[in-house]
Amino acid sequence: MSNLFIIMKSNFTKTNYMKTKTKLSALIFSLFFLASCSPRLVGTWNVEKYQRSNPGEQGMSVSNIGTITFNKNGTGTKNLDYSLLGVSKKDATPFTWSTTEEFITIEGDESEFSKTWIFIENKNDYQKWQSTDGANNVQTLELVKE
Repeated sequence: MSNLFIIMKSNFTKTNYMKTKTKLSALIFSLFFLASCSPRLVGTWNVEKYQRSNPGEQGMSVSNIGTITFNKNGTGTKNLDYSLLGVSKKDATPFTWSTTEEFITIEGDESEFSKTWIFIENKNDYQKWQSTDGANNVQTLELVKE
């Protein structure tokens, strides 16, 4: 009977050890995953360059057109003022945003910036994104952290 108790105790200890090890591994993985995917974007960024181009044609670009602020809670505000082809645009509206490793999606009003963008460069102090508007217009946005 005492041998059975020792076997049960050793199995119980192994089971607890494996459960604890599994939970600890999951916790470490979760922390690592969340840290690696944590948004680099939180903060205010200067829009250094905004460019629109069509394949085979010369593009148009404007520089230093304002700022975009990304908050930790997935909200943000744009404060942009620019002119393309003689059309002045002011975009000072709130938005929501979300990211994956490859994309950022900005949702809000009917802004040219409310869409899904592809990360071309995704650094802590520099961002370069591209998108299209469905009519072969390629848009490029370059951001530098304040």
